[in-house]
Amino acid sequence: MNGGTRQGIDLTRVLNAPQRRVFAAWTSPEDFAAWYGGEAEVPLDRVSMDVRPGGVWSLVIVMPGVEMPFHGVYREVSEPDGLVLTLKDGSAPGDPEDTEGETITVTFTDLGHGTTELAFQQRGGNLTPEQYAAAEDGWEAFFDALAARIATHP
Repeated sequence: MNGGTRQGIDLTRVLNAPQRRVFAAWTSPEDFAAWYGGEAEVPLDRVSMDVRPGGVWSLVIVMPGVEMPFHGVYREVSEPDGLVLTLKDGSAPGDPEDTEGETITVTFTDLGHGTTELAFQQRGGNLTPEQYAAAEDGWEAFFDALAARIATHP
């Protein structure tokens, strides 16, 4: 992809879990805290999720010497097929007028035999190509942690 025109992230991952389990991993605070952030810690008492259209979510990733707050709003909730939500990095520099941040669309497709395809898109155009590349690496690590979470907590 041409680094100068990058406007978002597209990732697809096949997970060894039923569709409803993958949906729950995105909508249960215990699950979300376990995989969002990858190897970093997300304290459960710093996670808030009101999973409904218009509902707000927030969490804080805690690493030695730094806390990274994230928050957003659920735009669409289609259990078990997917979610549309906004994502704002509370610590990132940016336009203070931009309260929406990026838009995340995640779709869960039942492939049968207890597997689910996770199709992930991040759009918004608020990040530089370098920031999108770094965010994509982050999501890949998060999805590794998600796969591990649902393997150990079916």
